[in-house]
Amino acid sequence: MGVIFRKQKEVYSLGNIKKLTVVGFIAALSSSLVGTIWAVYMDSFLENMAFVGFLSATLTLVSFLAFFSFIPLMEKFDRAKIYLHALILFAITYILFAINTKFYGFIILAFIFTVLTTLRMTSFGIIVRDNSLQDHFSNNEGLIYTFMNMAWVIGPLISGEVSARFGINLVFVLAAIFLIFAIIIFKLSKIRSPNIKEKLDGNLIKNFIAFFKSKHRIYAYIMGGGVTLWWSLIYLFIPLYIIRTGLGATWVGYFLFTVAMPLMLFEFYFSTLAGRLGFKKMFKIGFLIPGIISIICFFLGNTYIILGLLVLASIGLAMVEPTSEAYFFHTVGEKEVSRFYGPYNTTIEINDFIGKMLSATILMFLPFKYVFLFFGFAMFLFVFLSFRIKNVYEGVDGRKV
Repeated sequence: MGVIFRKQKEVYSLGNIKKLTVVGFIAALSSSLVGTIWAVYMDSFLENMAFVGFLSATLTLVSFLAFFSFIPLMEKFDRAKIYLHALILFAITYILFAINTKFYGFIILAFIFTVLTTLRMTSFGIIVRDNSLQDHFSNNEGLIYTFMNMAWVIGPLISGEVSARFGINLVFVLAAIFLIFAIIIFKLSKIRSPNIKEKLDGNLIKNFIAFFKSKHRIYAYIMGGGVTLWWSLIYLFIPLYIIRTGLGATWVGYFLFTVAMPLMLFEFYFSTLAGRLGFKKMFKIGFLIPGIISIICFFLGNTYIILGLLVLASIGLAMVEPTSEAYFFHTVGEKEVSRFYGPYNTTIEINDFIGKMLSATILMFLPFKYVFLFFGFAMFLFVFLSFRIKNVYEGVDGRKV
């Protein structure tokens, strides 16, 4: 009877993961359209690369507070309903972006956009966790990340061409249309992620502090932010770098299309490999690759070679992006997910803030190439920390540490 139940549960989980993969792909396609032109869009108001970095870092602080505040929400309500409402509000916000022409309107919408991003990320991650078997975290995340990255391959090409030909406003309209499709499919899928019945933590600060009482959760927190730190370079400063060199918005689309290709091709394979060879090895190699490449870029002056090397760096990111969150889930118990997933996700905001704020500060005083030096040393720091984490394997017999 237990074997039959396990098989039924596995089929159910796999079916829901497939549905979530489709929804995640369409929602990611919408995000990729906006993400491709977001830095250029901010620059159209601020007209200064460093100021774009500072504003983006400020928005990151807002996101940090949002992650912190959403802990009771994730514990108390059905995460599937939260995710659905977040998608609806996103679609409305994108339409407002499309019709807005005022600076203060942009600022207000940017803050709303940031909070909704936090809400969507937190709820979706827990939904995936709730619909996954214990020994399939990395596989499921690898599958979902693969299709999300496929969206980030397709989206930049569409966004770059549309923005170059018809303007940025139409990109927001297209993003809203894709979200409407995601909303319909998610609603029809009837996926649920009900709250686990447990005592809620009224003291948010106490709950956040409790997260860091385990050294394994601390390591998971640190390692989980490495990918985000790198993406702050790729998706914020490199598009502005491309524009400043005179290549235009179309080349931004080409670059972001190409940089996502290794992620789409290799993430599922590496996430599966991590379960067999151990997460520690994936972290070491994964962070070493972008670290070496970023330092090499510091000594180069040819824009095309630099962009090409940054694309190759994505191979390393494909090793650690799906592995990072799976590693976190292996450090918490079943009933701790809702309590600690919010605090864990703040590593995204912390590292995003560090990447943007320090890069913007560097650009106030030094040439752009010094940004590459900063990110290179930062990646080597994550390589060093990889030696200190516990090694995790996944297999049919359960977790092995």
